Amino acid sequence: MSSDVVTRMVDAADAFLQALSADQRSKAQLDFFDEAERKNWHYVPRDRHGLSIRDMDERQRLLAHKLVASGVSGHGYDKIQTIISLEEVLAEIEGAGRRFSRDPQLYYVSIFGSPGSDAPWGWRFEGHHVSLNYTLIDGVLVGPTPLFFGSNPAQVRHGESEGLRALKEEEDLGRQLLHELDGTQRTQAIIAVDAPNDILTTNAPHVGDEVRPEGLAGVNMSDSQRQLLRALVNVYVDRLPESCAQEALRRVEAAGWDSAHFAWAGSKEVGAPHYYRVQGAMYLAEYDNTQNDANHIHAVWRDLERDFGEDALRRHLRQGHS
Repeated sequence: MSSDVVTRMVDAADAFLQALSADQRSKAQLDFFDEAERKNWHYVPRDRHGLSIRDMDERQRLLAHKLVASGVSGHGYDKIQTIISLEEVLAEIEGAGRRFSRDPQLYYVSIFGSPGSDAPWGWRFEGHHVSLNYTLIDGVLVGPTPLFFGSNPAQVRHGESEGLRALKEEEDLGRQLLHELDGTQRTQAIIAVDAPNDILTTNAPHVGDEVRPEGLAGVNMSDSQRQLLRALVNVYVDRLPESCAQEALRRVEAAGWDSAHFAWAGSKEVGAPHYYRVQGAMYLAEYDNTQNDANHIHAVWRDLERDFGEDALRRHLRQGHS
């Protein structure tokens, strides 16, 4: 992956930490080798470690967002901003009285270790429906996943933002691929009549037995259908900075589209509960839209080998580093 991305991350993380008070820094900077906390990611409203945007001054917030921008593409950053803005929409819909208020400032920055040092380090930006997780070792970004985006509502139905769809591409391309299949192919692709009520991997630190490649294999698709499959995977990969996206796509291409599997569950119709995933040897794009009358999307990109930099970290530690 491009050294420019790493340089931007290091510079942004350093500038952010330098701008904090001692008390703020004690909240924001955590031990990299506290593995339980580093992998303690989630996409629901809950208590979190790290420093919240709400507890920063304006300059610190700008620096926090500069760090966020270093880890995603321009398109990905725009999606994050849109997802966060939906907290205000939810606040209007739901009103007061929730344990966790719908607040666009309840997003947290955590820096694990020391940016740019010889030791491994990483960072997380997380709140409702956004979770970004990065691991860096020896000056290399070895793990830019799990990368989760969600959207509630999936489509804003009232008010000034009526019609807004933060994750439009994730939904529309998945359904388009399903409708491009013929009857036999669709029978293979649809693995269940009912969609699960969430992505099956939820917030697991590692993808294990929760999912397996099933549904319709790429080898049984036409060229045009495989192009749609590739476009769908690109929607998830393109959240990353360009060089990171290119590296992820190179690994996907090397694994081959023939062995990729597209699985669908639930209704084929717009506005009804549905689920899909695309799974290959080393990656998973998983999507669910079932909650709140099928107007609530969860969509994650996982690297089955490199989530939290796991493979690289094991090699690093075997070589006697700490």
